[in-house]
Amino acid sequence: MKKFIWVALLAASLPVVHGCAAVVVGGAATGVMVADDRRKTGVYLKDEEIELRAMDRLRGQFPEKTVSVSVTSYNHQVLLTGQVPDLETKTRVQEAIRVIPNVAKVYDETTVSGVTSLTSETNDTAITTKVKARMVQSDKVSSNHVKVVTEASVVYLMGLVTKEEGEDAAQIAASTKGVTRVVKVFEYLN
Repeated sequence: MKKFIWVALLAASLPVVHGCAAVVVGGAATGVMVADDRRKTGVYLKDEEIELRAMDRLRGQFPEKTVSVSVTSYNHQVLLTGQVPDLETKTRVQEAIRVIPNVAKVYDETTVSGVTSLTSETNDTAITTKVKARMVQSDKVSSNHVKVVTEASVVYLMGLVTKEEGEDAAQIAASTKGVTRVVKVFEYLN
C-alpha cells in the first residue's frame, strides 16, 4: 500500500517537476542572453521596466481599440510602432512615453491608420523570425546584439553595434523575403 501511495505521489508530481524544469531552462536561457547582451544588467532590466510601464500607461490613457502601439526599449531608447487614429493621438502617445523614468529618446514610427489585420501581424511575426534566423546563421552579427521589430513588413533594428555589424544586420534584413524597408535605430560603439 505504501509503495502505491509513493508511486501515485511521484506520478502526480511529474507535471509540477516538468514545469519547474521549463522555468529553470527558461531562466538559464534568459541568463545566457543577458550575459551576451552588450547592455549592463541594470540597463537590461530598466529596458524591461520601461516597456512594462509604457504598455500600462497606454492601456490606462487610451480606450481599448483606439490605438495599437508596440513599445520596444533598448538601452533606454524607445521605439514606438503600430497605428494611431490621428495626429493628436500620435502626439499624446509620444508624450505619455517620454515622461517614463529612464527614457532617453523616443523614436515614433507609428502611423496614422486603421489597426492592422491579424494576417498582417502574423506576417510580421514570420518576417521577424526569418530575420533572426538568418542572423543566427550568419557569422557577421550576433542576434543577441540586435533587436528585431517588424511592423507592416518594415523591419526596425535596434542595438549596440559597430558600424560594420549594423550594416551587416541591415543587409541581412533587407535581403529577407517579405521585407519592404529596413530602419536602423542603432547606437554605434565606434
